Amino acid sequence: MAHLTSIVYCPAHDYQEPADQYLRVPVSNADLIAGHGIQGDRKGSNPDRGLNVMSAEILAELAREGFMTGPGQMGEQLVIAGLDFSTLAPGTRLQLGQAAGGAVIEFVKNRTGCERFEHIQGRPRETVAGRVGFMASVVSGGRIKVGDPVSVVTEAVPGD
Repeated sequence: MAHLTSIVYCPAHDYQEPADQYLRVPVSNADLIAGHGIQGDRKGSNPDRGLNVMSAEILAELAREGFMTGPGQMGEQLVIAGLDFSTLAPGTRLQLGQAAGGAVIEFVKNRTGCERFEHIQGRPRETVAGRVGFMASVVSGGRIKVGDPVSVVTEAVPGD
């Protein structure tokens, strides 16, 4: 069963990003805010890219290739295990946690590496093309926690 394995965020207060890594704080639970992202997270200001989501299995592959893949080191905020990201397309919605108290996120677009990624990882972004997950928006807010089940609730319709 697919489940959430990691949650990290970038504190909005007293923010000073280190030059050689992403500033991410691991947490065991978080509140997702519709149209924003993780409550208190500096990255959630753009509703179309409030969350960076990655696959635990792909992170393991990248670790074997020598990438730094500790919590948040690839710029991700949420990590999901047991879900084949290659089957997902923009418009796909995922339920995180139980429907009664969890949250729903929507896959907006694939993530790509950036210049900061290249600087931190010391490799060209092309080396991770198609493997750094996706940007998501929070459709329905709620509390999530590490270990929560994750399920596809709406699949994208081709051509939409």
